[in-house]
Amino acid sequence: MSSQPSPKDTDHRIGTALVVEDDPLLALSIEDILLGAGSPKVTVCSSTQQAVAALDKEKPDVLVLDVHLVDRDDGWAVAELVKELGPNPPRIVFSTGNPEAIPESVAELGTVLTKPYAPEALIAATSNTRRTGLFARLKGAISHD
Repeated sequence: MSSQPSPKDTDHRIGTALVVEDDPLLALSIEDILLGAGSPKVTVCSSTQQAVAALDKEKPDVLVLDVHLVDRDDGWAVAELVKELGPNPPRIVFSTGNPEAIPESVAELGTVLTKPYAPEALIAATSNTRRTGLFARLKGAISHD
């Protein structure tokens, strides 16, 4: 009698993740949620500088980014950077207590989750393979004409 594999062993829709969060408890919580949802690897950084160094070493499938970090109040600069790194940038999830502070052009780069958010919202945002940014919408508009 064979047992069913656990979702953690088989479901990698999330892929590898880079979490940029300066609140240690929230960072651990996000890491735990993503690993539990099937991410094979989660790297946690607490600053923009650490995130840039991590991006230099590996290309994650998803980036969960706290918008207001201790070292920079415009954490979205990391999101803008990954969009310039080449084709197929990671899916971006912005994590913020103040979504109105994110410029609209930046918010279009990914999904915005307002703190506090449910684990299910994080899983849904990171599992989503459909791009929602400006180029994806333009591409969708062109292909549907």
